[in-house]
Amino acid sequence: MNKLVIWYAGLQEREQRALLIGGVAVAILILLFGLLLPLQGAVSSLNRHNAIKREDLAWMQVNQAEIGKSVLPPDTGEAPVVLVDRTAREAGLTDALRGTAPSGNGVRVQMDAAPFDAMVKWFADLDENYGLAIESITLDRTARPGLVNASITLAPSRP
Repeated sequence: MNKLVIWYAGLQEREQRALLIGGVAVAILILLFGLLLPLQGAVSSLNRHNAIKREDLAWMQVNQAEIGKSVLPPDTGEAPVVLVDRTAREAGLTDALRGTAPSGNGVRVQMDAAPFDAMVKWFADLDENYGLAIESITLDRTARPGLVNASITLAPSRP
């Protein structure tokens, strides 16, 4: 460090001033490019993000009635296992239904020789009207066309 001070002291006054001004300019450039420009970019990004969120909020306020209808499944007061069992029977799957059991936050269903088309309609009904969707499914063909053996896990599709 002493060598640097001695070197600086040995420079002419004009050279010292030029070196000092150059050092300040470099420090300002480092501050500008190293801190302020990235910060300004982050602020701009957040402003764009906020604008998008405001547009989303305005749209949601305009469409509030439709959103409320489509997002929230009805509260039937039934346990998910009971709901799945009841709706399967209503969908004409009584003969194929071998069992329902709780599985985590969903329901596990076993079916033998179930009509595939009726199952698909039942899945759509569960998702659209009750907020239950397929989490996992295993299907096996049977000897009869259009019928399948199935192991299904249903879980809430909406928070």
